[in-house]
Amino acid sequence: MKKLGLNRRTLLQMLLASSGALAATPIGRARAAALDGVRVVVVGAGCAGLGAARSLHNQGAEVIVVEGKPHIGGRLLTDWSMGPPFEVGAGWIHGPEAANPTRGLCDAVGAKYVVTDDDNVVAFTAEGDEFSDELYEHVWESWDDVTDHINNTYDWNDPRSLEEAIRNYDSDLLEDPAVMWAFSAWTEFSKGGPVEDLSAPLFNWDKKFDSPDVVVTTGYDEMLKPLAEGLDIRLSHTVSSIAYSEDTGVRVETDKGVIEADYCICTAPLGVLKAGTIRFDPPLPDSYQESIEAVGFGTVTKLALKFDEPFWDIETQYFGIMTEPKGRWNYWLNYRTFSDENILLGLSVGAYAPIADRMSQDDMIADALPVLRMVWGDDVGTPVQALSTHWLTDPYALGAYAYPRPGNSRDDYDGLADGIDERLFLAGEHTIFDYAGTTHGAYMTGLRAAEKIIDLAT
Repeated sequence: MKKLGLNRRTLLQMLLASSGALAATPIGRARAAALDGVRVVVVGAGCAGLGAARSLHNQGAEVIVVEGKPHIGGRLLTDWSMGPPFEVGAGWIHGPEAANPTRGLCDAVGAKYVVTDDDNVVAFTAEGDEFSDELYEHVWESWDDVTDHINNTYDWNDPRSLEEAIRNYDSDLLEDPAVMWAFSAWTEFSKGGPVEDLSAPLFNWDKKFDSPDVVVTTGYDEMLKPLAEGLDIRLSHTVSSIAYSEDTGVRVETDKGVIEADYCICTAPLGVLKAGTIRFDPPLPDSYQESIEAVGFGTVTKLALKFDEPFWDIETQYFGIMTEPKGRWNYWLNYRTFSDENILLGLSVGAYAPIADRMSQDDMIADALPVLRMVWGDDVGTPVQALSTHWLTDPYALGAYAYPRPGNSRDDYDGLADGIDERLFLAGEHTIFDYAGTTHGAYMTGLRAAEKIIDLAT
């Protein structure tokens, strides 16, 4: 097995290549036909898969993309049926600064953005009372104290969970509903897993872009269209097996036929790899299997409720509500801060998200409306429209995004990106520790896999 590194210069070239800008540079002209005669099959038409496919196509390769869903995007999909965009999957650009490739892709299609201000939040107790200044201060200080304690005293390989770290620091905090609401609404939402199953040292050690998060009011999935343009993308093709050999190349079997190629980039989500619905021949190396089993793959459930009239303060960005069980519709995004529609987007996270994901939409509504009535009482009317997500039960995802579990290491993510027999490469947000769970992380991994094939084939 040949392991290829990635330096800053290579990364820059990859980003340029996949945005289409590389064709105008000396590097692009020199390598524009570098992969003539090379055939690559890419499994998955999400950010990682399309990024890889565009890079390889730009270098002259014959690229075939197979996707199980009837649309491109994977876990990035915009639904316009409510008027403003409802992001079925990824909803924010996290840190939309110049170095963030997702921002570059969105800028290229003329996207418009609205900053979602994390400080513009009003939180309520289970009795419907707004947090006092003293309670806010207590929550923030407790949060900072715990995270600072972990950062200053825990080694990266410490096997404790975040829940255990909180208990060891101050066990009373686990019984404090306001503090645990914060760890749920922020950390469980951000990481996609419950505090009971999040690695204490790793949950906050990944890299981030620092700019305030934004929503894309013109639709997040628009950024994928230039990547997909002109590619051979075969939708509604379910992959059942991938055979690979250093001597003979790869053979990808789908429900609509077999595709043979020189290389394969598999961007199937971690949930699909965990389920074993794609058979690898030979089986993936033990180290890969162990990492696939070890890394967490959680879900976050969204429920958008549209009302005739707002019963909430339309200038407040987020509403937090202390609920039981922990994670049950405890954070709400107010659409009125970036649209004219009276929509609240509720979130279930942590250990409650899998419960919510398995509900029907009607059951979700019946579960969520009492939470809103805890605060606004009888002013909460009947929704005139609703949309919901169910990533855990989606057979082509089986979850939302990866999270670090107790005992994990960075290598459990990054090691999955090493090529296997110089023929098969894995990509996706679960193959990069820094920026895992983000569109830019997924996109970067696609570029990285493409660059490895370019290095091998030229």
